[in-house]
Amino acid sequence: MARYTGPKHKISRREGINLTGTRSRSLERRLKTPPGAHAHARPRRMTEYGRQLREKQKLKRHFGMLEKQFRRTFQDARRSKEPTGTALVKLLESRLDNVVYRLGFTPTRPMARQLVNHGHVLVNGRRVDIPSYRVSPGDTIALTEKAAEIPDVQEALQDAGHQIPSWLSREGTQPVGRVISEPNPEELDIPVDIELIIAFYAR
Repeated sequence: MARYTGPKHKISRREGINLTGTRSRSLERRLKTPPGAHAHARPRRMTEYGRQLREKQKLKRHFGMLEKQFRRTFQDARRSKEPTGTALVKLLESRLDNVVYRLGFTPTRPMARQLVNHGHVLVNGRRVDIPSYRVSPGDTIALTEKAAEIPDVQEALQDAGHQIPSWLSREGTQPVGRVISEPNPEELDIPVDIELIIAFYAR
C-alpha cells in the first residue's frame, strides 16, 4: 500500500503537531513555526475551508494514510449507524498497524506498518500482512519470534511510559495483546476537531 514518505518534520510543522512518532525537543520548539522561507512573517487569517483541510490532513497523516484510502474510510464511517465522527475514529483506531503501535510493540506507527507489511504480525495465530486490516473485539495480536528479537521492538516493550488504551490489553512486556472492546474515541492520541473533517467532506 502506498504511503507518504516525505520529510516528517516539515509535515509536522505544517500541521502544528508532532507526527513523527518519536520524541524530538528540537521539533517541539519549532512546531509553532510553519515551514518555508516566510515562516516568521505575520500569518494570514485561515479560512473556514483552510481549517477543515488542516484538521483532515492532520488526522490522515497521523495514521499514515493517503487521501484515497482516508476518503474511503470516511465514506464507510458515514454509512455507519453510529455518528460519523465516532465511527471514523473507531475505524481508524481498528487498523492493524495502529493496533500494533498502540499495544506498544513498536516505537512508531511507521515501524508497526512495516512489521505488518513484512508478515511479522499474527492475528489469532494467522499471519496478516495488510496494514488496513480491521481488528475486532476478542482478537489476539502477536508478533513473530523473529520480530520480537528486533532491538527497537524490545526497547518499545520495555517503555513504561507508553500508555495502552483501555480497549486493548497486553501480556506484560510480551509481544502479545488482545482487543478487549471497540476503540474508545475519547482515547484518540491526537487533538483533532472531527466536526471540521466531517464538514470538509460535506462540501
